Amino acid sequence: MQLTVWTYEGPPHVGAMRIATAMRGVHYVLHAPQGDTYADLLFTMIERRDHRPPVTYTTFQARNLGGDTAELFKSATAEAFARFKPDLMLVGASCTAELIQDDPGGLAEALDLPVPVVPLELPAYQRKENWGASETFYRVVRALAGPHAPKPGTRRPPRAPDRRPCCNLLGPTALGFRHRDDVREITTLLDRLGVDVAVTAPWQAMPADIARLGDADFNVVMYPEIALTAATWLTRMFGQPATKTVPIGVGATRDFVREVADLAGLDPEPVLAAEESRLPWYSRSVDSNYLTGKRVFVFGDATHAVAAARVAHEELAFTVVGIGTYSREFAREVRDAATRYGVEALITDDYLDVEAKVAELQPELVLGTQMERHIAKRLGVPCAVISAPVHVQDFPARTAPQMGFEGANVLFDAWVHPLMMGLEEHLLAMFREDFEFRDEHGPSHLGVTARAPSASAKSATADDPAPAATVGPPAGGGTPTDEAPDEPAWDPIAEQELKKIPFFVRGKARRNTERFARETGVAKITVETVYDAKAHFSR
Repeated sequence: MQLTVWTYEGPPHVGAMRIATAMRGVHYVLHAPQGDTYADLLFTMIERRDHRPPVTYTTFQARNLGGDTAELFKSATAEAFARFKPDLMLVGASCTAELIQDDPGGLAEALDLPVPVVPLELPAYQRKENWGASETFYRVVRALAGPHAPKPGTRRPPRAPDRRPCCNLLGPTALGFRHRDDVREITTLLDRLGVDVAVTAPWQAMPADIARLGDADFNVVMYPEIALTAATWLTRMFGQPATKTVPIGVGATRDFVREVADLAGLDPEPVLAAEESRLPWYSRSVDSNYLTGKRVFVFGDATHAVAAARVAHEELAFTVVGIGTYSREFAREVRDAATRYGVEALITDDYLDVEAKVAELQPELVLGTQMERHIAKRLGVPCAVISAPVHVQDFPARTAPQMGFEGANVLFDAWVHPLMMGLEEHLLAMFREDFEFRDEHGPSHLGVTARAPSASAKSATADDPAPAATVGPPAGGGTPTDEAPDEPAWDPIAEQELKKIPFFVRGKARRNTERFARETGVAKITVETVYDAKAHFSR
């Protein structure tokens, strides 16, 4: 066992909560001790939900362990059914209650409730949250859609010629990263292509919707971590093909449109011709220093990490210097992606390993989770969040999908804006040592009210003039009168010539000219001295 401050995934029963909370007409009874009751915190605070998650806890305490905890579970289940009247009940145990071995499934079956009850056996000490969500969704699909599966050897009836093709969207859950917005974007994209969405599950699906999953022509697997197991079972039992492309980025969305069109027997070209993403044009139009070759490190769940690396490399001309995931079940896919970019995949669920890798690689941008946001902040590296786990700020009030052509626009904005523009970077590098641009000095427009430079700043630039208020020429344009005895004087004509230099480099030109005059023994700076100094420092 390892103690940690942060964790990328919770135990598997949290994944089951995400399925139950995403659906309607479902209630989850969790055999758990007092202290494990954090569903309200997870879903109402982080996801800003307007109603409580459908989870009931038995909340047994230490004193109950000497009694009959099985009766406690049965009472809690019966009371939850009587109160909420769900169409489907899920029952299971948390990691602590698992040790008691009360068999929630058998106990619930003994109650003989008038609705389907799906028992969940989620090994908390071997598996984690995404696996728990995947297993729960698979169990629900198998329990509700299974009785409607065709008999072996029978074929699906052909689609009526006057009916549009239809599909199911599988995978979006509660607490998913932009899942609500992705569903809206992909539904709109499919409609433009001529495909109807029969059922979206588990997001907002009723148990009756799950029962008719087999009626669709094919399935769209939006998030393989959640839906791949259920989609594979539907393919085996109902003969429904499933998509393999996750439409994140312009290139992947184009591939997705072609794949769906092939499954539905449609022409993809009208949709591809009407593509509205601005990412390709924007990424070509900005200056090359802004994007090209920027070193980026990617970490998150496998689906988003692989997709983000592809977008970064192929569509934004970034250099992928590292890629990793905490999704051990999909480590092979991430390793394959790492091979394409010539890097070694980081497969870990320890954020300290990720922090060490970021510190080692010194990337110019991190694409990661909420954990990487904190890591990048400590290391002073720009960061954009691409994957769960996330915090409340990653559930925006606006629609901000990751998938589809509009999702590509969101990616461009979210990833590029933390970076410094090429011209901006160039100017800061050129004038970083100029006292007028140093952080230790107050704004030049404040004049004598600007704070004086610190001692460390003075020692860092020994040739800086003293106070900001005495740097420029006097207001009347004459020769300064408060110079040190050994300081060269300025000829008025030379002062006028100096004013022709742009303001943001004028201070540097003045100091370089005075330095040149001191080094060459010139007592009075003339126009010729200004040009001699310019020639001297431009060599």
